[in-house]
Amino acid sequence: MSQEKTTRAPDWPGVQLHVVSGKGGTGKTTVAAALALALASHGKNVLLCEVEGRQGIARLFDVDPLPYEERRIATGLRGPDGSPGTVHALHIDAEAALLEYLAMYYKLGRAGRALDRFGVIEFATTIAPGVRDVLLTGKVFEAAQRNSRNKAAIQYDAVVLDAPPTGRISQFLNVNNELAGLAKVGPIKSQADSVMTLFRSPRTAVHLVTVLEEMPVQETADGIDELRAARLPVGGVVVNLVRPRDLDEGDLAAARAGTLDRQAITSELKTAGLETDDPLVDGLLAEAADHAERRALEESQRTIVGGLGVPTYELPRLAGGVDLGGLYELAAALRDQGLCS
Repeated sequence: MSQEKTTRAPDWPGVQLHVVSGKGGTGKTTVAAALALALASHGKNVLLCEVEGRQGIARLFDVDPLPYEERRIATGLRGPDGSPGTVHALHIDAEAALLEYLAMYYKLGRAGRALDRFGVIEFATTIAPGVRDVLLTGKVFEAAQRNSRNKAAIQYDAVVLDAPPTGRISQFLNVNNELAGLAKVGPIKSQADSVMTLFRSPRTAVHLVTVLEEMPVQETADGIDELRAARLPVGGVVVNLVRPRDLDEGDLAAARAGTLDRQAITSELKTAGLETDDPLVDGLLAEAADHAERRALEESQRTIVGGLGVPTYELPRLAGGVDLGGLYELAAALRDQGLCS
């Protein structure tokens, strides 16, 4: 008798802002995109933001480079009730965010654009990196907590931020600390205070992406410590690019020891209709040994990740790479493991 596949209850039901970080090369943008698709079920609207200027979201979804404007890019993962939501995307640019800030709070429409033509905007955001981060995070805050200043904007059920790498995430999110020597009073300081209220609240979770290798796992552990020291809410750890487990423990041990049954392998190859010779079998045995060594390393790192004291989730390495279909596959895996509903 077949059983219906069940989905775990979500681990973060009260979270509205999901921040995704990770060491470069671990696939944090892919995970952020998959999370947005997973969250956009049951008719929910989700905004996927990026702040690093790489246009990674546009490449993943195979759309034109994103402007500083919220654009619908995908339909979310279909829920059990058959009602998908929508995913919008936003490429946040510090200069454009400052112009919007000036227009919204100081009514500097044309005057703000004039400042931009004279290079004042670029100068302001370059000379004071702390202000730049306040502008970037301020736009994320505005999207997550829309108010009367932006009446025509879409109200989102969740916001996913593809954030800077783990080595900079605490500094990026801790905007009050960055502004300590720049602005002690005034509207910029007030905005930073509002941002920090959201970032340190139960409505936010900072998820870290890693792969089962020593350096990314160590950076993940360090990132968790730094986030906790800054009183920022640590979410889960997403272990990405997990290799398939095609061999059982006994075969892995034999492969590492070089004691796999050569004759049995040769016989099975012949049964499958393949021509065999010594170089072919030697190559297969070498591949099996390499795979076993890799699996041993991964298991040791998996043990470390399991001891970090936060929920963990695993995503498979997709044989064909990540296309839109692959993103939906990863989104379903995140939902089934309880990262979101």
